[in-house]
Parts: sequence; structure tokens; C-alpha cells
Amino acid sequence: MNDQALVLYETPVEGVARITLNRANAKNAQNLNLLDALDELFTRAMKDEDVRVIILAAAGSDFSAGHDLRKLLDTEDATRFGDRSSSGNYNSPDGEGYMAREEDAYMHLCKRWRNLSKPTIAQVQGRCIAGGLMLAWVCDLIIASEDAQFLDPVVAWGGNGVEYFAHPWEFGPRKAKELLFTGDTFSADEAWRLGMVNRVVPRKELEAFTLDLAARIAKKPSFALKTVKQSVNAAVDAQGQPQALDTAFQIHHLTHYHNRAINDGNLVDPSVMPKMFKK
Repeated sequence: MNDQALVLYETPVEGVARITLNRANAKNAQNLNLLDALDELFTRAMKDEDVRVIILAAAGSDFSAGHDLRKLLDTEDATRFGDRSSSGNYNSPDGEGYMAREEDAYMHLCKRWRNLSKPTIAQVQGRCIAGGLMLAWVCDLIIASEDAQFLDPVVAWGGNGVEYFAHPWEFGPRKAKELLFTGDTFSADEAWRLGMVNRVVPRKELEAFTLDLAARIAKKPSFALKTVKQSVNAAVDAQGQPQALDTAFQIHHLTHYHNRAINDGNLVDPSVMPKMFKK
């Protein structure tokens, strides 16, 4: 493995691929290069017929600090989005181009990862903030260390929440509102009690526990695992999750328009940004 890579790939036991976010010095904050590399490695795991289960892990003290806000999408070269999907108009001025970029960089990737036919397990330690929630939520199972913390402070800058707005399904409607209204942190135990997390284990046991779980699942028939995942996802889809996610994403971009109007063209009030992730 290349220690300089943004995302690492290994097959620690038979039938299991482990993909590891490797920006520990930045708390695994997600820039576009990391997201592109992550998608490439998910694709690699999907193409390998010997891989039956995929673990998504993270190096360092924290799973992910969310999107890397030091370089916003409207400062990226739009040509990099040209082959991503059908959103188009990435160079359009004002909100149209930015919405297309976020749709490809966040929504389309999250939806794709959520629907991968192989079981996926998020191995979460430390802080899982905003965009970090999105990476955990698209996985089928979440195993958290006792010190894991979950929060979405996006309301602090005037947004409705992260782009992949699965909060009501992950926490339930009232707890989702509490999380977003307050910006407070939910502990691993609270997340387990609400059903967002499958298991909570001591930090020192997290890697071994997750790998053992993945190895046990990998022994099951691959087609049966695929059909179970499709069946459960279909039940959630029948509740209207895809439509709700799309609507919340559109509302998210309404808040972008609003914030630019009141913040002299800035997506986020600069005075708010340093405070957002201090909770």
C-alpha cells in the first residue's frame, strides 16, 4: 500500500476488502481527489469476484470531519466533472453550476455507493461530522467505537443539513430535528439506541470486531447477500426516501442562494466557519 495515497485498499482476509480513508492529518476531510479515489476503490472491490464484503475504515483519530471546506466546489476546475454523470452545465454561473457539481460530487456518488450490490460496513471511530455522516450512512452496517461522536452542524451557517439528507431515516424524525436544530453531538451509545449504529465496541477492538463480522458475512452465498440488500433497500425506497433526498437536496441549494445573497457572495459567513466544528 502507498502511505501517501488518499485512500488505501487491502484484502485482509478471504472475501473481504478494506478501503481506508487516509487523510488523517486533515481528520479525513473529503476533498474531490479523495472522493474520486474512494469511488475508484469501491469500483475495484465490485469488480473483484473474490470480494464479497467491503469495509470502509479511516486512518487516525477520526472517521471524517466532513467536506474539506478549505476549497469549495466553485473553485474547482469544472472540466474534472465532465465525465461524471448527466448533471451537466458545470460551468454555469451563479447557483446552476454549483448545484450540478454538488449533485455529482456528493449526491450521485452517495446514491451509487448505497446501492452497491455487495454488503458494506462502516468502521467508525472518533468524530463523524456532516459529510462524514454521508459516508457512514451509505454503508449497510455501522460499527462504532465507544468514543465515536456524530454531528451535523450545517444549520449553524444557514443550511438544512448535509446534501445526502438521510437524517429522518437514520435517527427518526424527532431526533433528526434535535440533531439539526441544536448542532449537538450524539454519542455512539445514543446512535446505537436510535438504531443508526449496529454495534458499539471498545476502540481497541474496533478493527478486529469489524473484520470478524465482515468475514462471517463473506461466508454467506453472494447472490443471497445481494438479494437481501436489494430487498431491504427496496423497502426503504417504497417509504419515499429517494424522493425525500432529492427534495432536501434542492432545499439545500436554496439555502446556498440565500447565504450568498446575505453574505456578500460568500457561500458561508466567514465569521461562522471557525465555530462550526468546535462542538
